[in-house]
Amino acid sequence: MPRLAPKPLWLDDEEQKELEKLLARHSTGQQIAKRAKIVLLAAQGKNHRQIARELGVSREMARLWRERWLELKQKEFPIRARLKDAERPGVPTKFTTEQVLNLFAIAGSEPEKYGIPISHWTSRELAEVMKEQGIVESISPRHVGRLLSEATLKPQQSEYWINPPPTKN
Repeated sequence: MPRLAPKPLWLDDEEQKELEKLLARHSTGQQIAKRAKIVLLAAQGKNHRQIARELGVSREMARLWRERWLELKQKEFPIRARLKDAERPGVPTKFTTEQVLNLFAIAGSEPEKYGIPISHWTSRELAEVMKEQGIVESISPRHVGRLLSEATLKPQQSEYWINPPPTKN
């Protein structure tokens, strides 16, 4: 059974120059550069096996980036966007931006405001208040801690939140 030749790939002058510029830049990431090389070699008429051997990649990778280039070119994506990773499916975020901002607002206020007789917030108390306030149906104290840590918020230093230092104008 004869093997099918890969789909032909042609580059116009602008695409050729842009890909060569990407390769010449020291700031271009390795993955982007490798993909640009695949496209340039495909435009020279090389098949997947030749590209794979020359660049030390799999034939599947050579095929994938040739086909992705052709597909995104038809959709008129910018050259650099054609070389980026595709969006990956994943678990959607569990909490909305509004819910997270509510957490930050609570963490920045005094616990006494919510009837909690403590001087500084803990993740456990913040999680309980969020549930009591109807902000979230459920949230673990550990996740509250992660959200605060990602935002570098430290509710145990709530004095700073309540009385921020004066700004210089």
